[in-house]
Amino acid sequence: MGRRLGGELLRLRDAAGKTQQQAAESINATGTKIVKMERGWVPMRDPDIRVLCEFYGLDEPTSLARLLELARLDRERRRARGWWRNRLDAGATAEYIAMEDIASRIRNWQSALIPGLFHTPEYTRALAVAEGDWDDPDEIERWVEVKQRRQERLSGERPLHLHAVIWEAALRQQIGGPEVMRAQLERLLEHAELPNVRLQVLPFRAGAHPCISGPFSILSFAEGEALDVVQSDTVTGMVWAENESESSTYSVLFDRTSRLSLAPRDAVTFIDNLRKEM
Repeated sequence: MGRRLGGELLRLRDAAGKTQQQAAESINATGTKIVKMERGWVPMRDPDIRVLCEFYGLDEPTSLARLLELARLDRERRRARGWWRNRLDAGATAEYIAMEDIASRIRNWQSALIPGLFHTPEYTRALAVAEGDWDDPDEIERWVEVKQRRQERLSGERPLHLHAVIWEAALRQQIGGPEVMRAQLERLLEHAELPNVRLQVLPFRAGAHPCISGPFSILSFAEGEALDVVQSDTVTGMVWAENESESSTYSVLFDRTSRLSLAPRDAVTFIDNLRKEM
């Protein structure tokens, strides 16, 4: 949200033909602060946003109110002190969990792995061991604990609505061996019974599909002014898309792939048959 808000302020400044230094002078700040604001690195105060918008010639109350609401949501997210803070080093994963914790709905496409919110401890542990980037074995167990704790979002007073589409390859890849995978498929079947979970499988026979480029998650929020954000994985880390155009593109791709996938009832039968084979 901070990055999106900063991007909108940057576009307003460019459209007004103002420099960063001129913007900084309008709020009695340094050029460095404007850089940090436009890149979403710092929380933004409402008075600064109001002055900048006036300086940029934005006189539409609705647009200003939308920016102020984005700033409020961003400040709340930054103030959050979730349970994961003492279990994870600061970084991309902690940022994702913070977003996941306040999301109301997630649409997740997975091509190689079972979605994290469905992991068994053994599956998580097998993945961590395979990565091999751990200085202390206890770190693996902390990561297992985090994965299990995240699954609490699927129940409770404000359950997360999760729509997951999984490629057949992720179901057949024997992470940890047949016993681990059999238990993991059983966990999938258990979660598929939850009223707030929609689980689909894209079978090999579907052939080429719109999401063939890689996995991603679309996070939606209850607040009306909060647009969807998209998280995707690369070899070097997470990539975020936080503007309306990009999130809409991902939504279209997800919906098209969902239509090519097995319906939830058929997906359950498919997963159960795989489980029996292992």
